[in-house]
Amino acid sequence: MALFKEKQKQVARSIEPGAGEAQWYDWEWQLKHSVRDNITFEKLSGIHFEEEEKAVIEKTIKKFPLCITPYYLSLLDSANYRDDPLFKQAFPSPPELVIDSADMMDPLQEDLDCPAPGLTHRYPDRVLFLVSNACALYCRHCTRKRKVGAENYIPSRSLVAKGIEYIEKTPQIRDVLLSGGDPLLLPDDYLDWLLTRLRRIPHLEIIRIGTRIPVALPFRITDNLVNILKKYHPLWINTHFNHPREMTPEAAEALGKLADGGFPLGNQSVLLAGINDCPHIMRKLVHLLVQHRVRPYYLYQCDLSEGLSHFRTPVSKGIEILEHLIGHTSGFTVPTFVVDNPGGGGKIPLIPNYLLSWSPGKVVLRNYLGGVSVYKEPGSYRPPKCGDNCNQCRLETGGANADEYPREGIAHLLSGSDNTLAARPTKIVPLEKIKN
Repeated sequence: MALFKEKQKQVARSIEPGAGEAQWYDWEWQLKHSVRDNITFEKLSGIHFEEEEKAVIEKTIKKFPLCITPYYLSLLDSANYRDDPLFKQAFPSPPELVIDSADMMDPLQEDLDCPAPGLTHRYPDRVLFLVSNACALYCRHCTRKRKVGAENYIPSRSLVAKGIEYIEKTPQIRDVLLSGGDPLLLPDDYLDWLLTRLRRIPHLEIIRIGTRIPVALPFRITDNLVNILKKYHPLWINTHFNHPREMTPEAAEALGKLADGGFPLGNQSVLLAGINDCPHIMRKLVHLLVQHRVRPYYLYQCDLSEGLSHFRTPVSKGIEILEHLIGHTSGFTVPTFVVDNPGGGGKIPLIPNYLLSWSPGKVVLRNYLGGVSVYKEPGSYRPPKCGDNCNQCRLETGGANADEYPREGIAHLLSGSDNTLAARPTKIVPLEKIKN
């Protein structure tokens, strides 16, 4: 177990005289004493605000609530809090009340593609399943600020069962992502029940969990929790580290337990102005992640949710960061930079332009140093002539079948299955509808 530090002792005893190591490493004690108001925050952190600023902070908290675990609070730099990237992620700030003209309540239209409570079915073979409204830390940059934090709501089993029933009746779904809120804040028996129900579905191949618990409340990763999760392999876990300082000994210990439990671990960072919009910070973060067996998965452009305009960077900043990573460090440490399409179109990966030009038989490429080269394409190549009909394919498909999943968009145009010459969106969603 990580060392019980002096600052942690001070915070624990300010909460509860006589509290010590046993209380501090108890995740339920941490949740019970989560900081939810400015008075308690000032008392525990040693940070104090002027009266005028307090009034604006209180106004912000009324719209977008405050919740910080004592553990995460103990990581804040009280002496330099205005420039502290952890403070900026965790504590309410007046710019959250500024609603930009581009801001939307539900920018990704998760509620529009909702065939059952808490379920978003956007991509053909996978669904997003929101199974909790509760988080250990209310991130100020959360894309679901419309839902998370309003109340610590855990849906009933009967309500969640409706989403499970939809998955059972939809055989093209092979992958479910449990999110919220934070699924790992569900009680052990509830999580066990949920995973049991999902794992019984024959066509469901993969279960994923999105969580910020290793960052905000690493003590929740108990041996008992890991043993429960291990029963439901293959189970993938994606966490959410945004800054190197979040990789503490406690966080590393939690990640170690999960990795030793056999779970493939990924990380999804959000690009945030004044927090991690620096190539050196992001390089340090991805290096720390892979040291602890976590694969950098996504780097997200900050969404267009209400009150996030002060966090958003130009897209070009994400490309700049990739230019500092690709070729300059191990390939598996480089996350995919994505913009989650406003209006619900899905994730759009963006990379620097390495394909400079091409002509019949030649492709002109550049490398990370700016060197230009030519790749000569094979003149003898002939694609399979099956017309995307697996029954007529001359290759051994190993059980693969194109008819299992619908061919849509660009994939349809490239498949050669018919004479389609153009692809058009199936629905146009006006901005007014999204914002309302």
